[in-house]
Amino acid sequence: MDFKKPRGTRDFLAEDMKERKYIENTIREVVESYGFNEIKTPIFEDLELFTTKSGEGIKEELYHFQDKGGRDLTLRPEMTASVARLYNNNLRMAPKPLKMYYFGSCFRYERPQAGRFRQFWQFGIEVIGGTPIYNEAEIISMLNDALSRLNIKNVELAIGHLGIIKGVLTQLEIETEKQSQIIASIDKEDYELLDTILDDCNVTDEYKDIINNIINVNGSKDELIQLKDELTEVPDSLKAAEELEEILDILEVFGCDDYTVKLSIARGLDYYTGVVFEVYVPDLGAEKQVAGGGTYNLMGLFDSQEVESSGFAIGFDRIIEAYHRQDIEVPTDEIPKVLVIPIKNEFKKNAISVAQVLREANIITDIDLKGKKLKKNLSYANSQNIDNVIMIGQQEVETNTVTLKRMATKEQVNISMDELVDTILKK
Repeated sequence: MDFKKPRGTRDFLAEDMKERKYIENTIREVVESYGFNEIKTPIFEDLELFTTKSGEGIKEELYHFQDKGGRDLTLRPEMTASVARLYNNNLRMAPKPLKMYYFGSCFRYERPQAGRFRQFWQFGIEVIGGTPIYNEAEIISMLNDALSRLNIKNVELAIGHLGIIKGVLTQLEIETEKQSQIIASIDKEDYELLDTILDDCNVTDEYKDIINNIINVNGSKDELIQLKDELTEVPDSLKAAEELEEILDILEVFGCDDYTVKLSIARGLDYYTGVVFEVYVPDLGAEKQVAGGGTYNLMGLFDSQEVESSGFAIGFDRIIEAYHRQDIEVPTDEIPKVLVIPIKNEFKKNAISVAQVLREANIITDIDLKGKKLKKNLSYANSQNIDNVIMIGQQEVETNTVTLKRMATKEQVNISMDELVDTILKK
């Protein structure tokens, strides 16, 4: 029988994994340098964790099932809710702020297409508690640093604040459900629908103009400062605009000043409460958004004390696609690699002993235990980018030496076992 991989999934070969591990480890190094610690959550959770947050309609997008005990479970479609559950179960009394990061696969039952898969990977961070304004500036800077370290070009960072538009809607006493519809229409850039909903809510032309002026801000911090003059009669919106301005000032202290203030960002989720931001790589076309996040509160799901949180998620697969579109090459691994070749089968045990000495020194070492011809072994070494070949025959065994061949220069020398590790490490 010819088995194929399930639709919407992928196999990753050795070269794919080298690229993926480099990108993963680079992001890890950046977030850990900011004091974040890794956490892990289960790959499946109670179905209710996600339907409570997003409604029963989300079940159509989930891989959900009953286990043998009749419990309703689902493969996780994202990880923020899982982190909130982890916090509620384990960390409610822990000192704040909590700075956590995660990396893992998520699952959504949707039609596979370019840049969208049913199994995909997400790298994200969460800060729970602390000082929101500084948290927000720090995580935006951290995200910017990670993408810069990855050498991705033409990156666009857009920052907004939902409190500005929500302040107007609250002052107009628009009911919560209608507010969600308004924000969703802004998020989808469906301004015809937005106008219809505003008419249904009997919003005056004066306030329509304020709303339109807010969502049309798409430029520098100066545009935000100018907008504040129009918000003097909407105290909550003015306060949110001033908060965003302060965050941008702090962000610039972090050294991140290449951004756009875009107040039409809504992120499409009801739980965001304040700052929201997105990162785009236009080279990816319709799937240009590679990361997004903001400030939110999910603790209400658990009837626990509200704790403001900030975070972001990176679409790991879209970062990979950006690498391919921009022809970015993963740096060559600097760790030396060795292939040990016993000239005859009778020297295989000697080859194993030599290999173990190298491995104890953290040198990547392979052995030919099949007994291939020397020419085939050298060809294999070239194909695997192996720097050094060690050959062991009768003379080497008798003199406690090895013959070392440098693949780049074709230089070949006989050296003692005592000198082997230092010689390999010197390259």
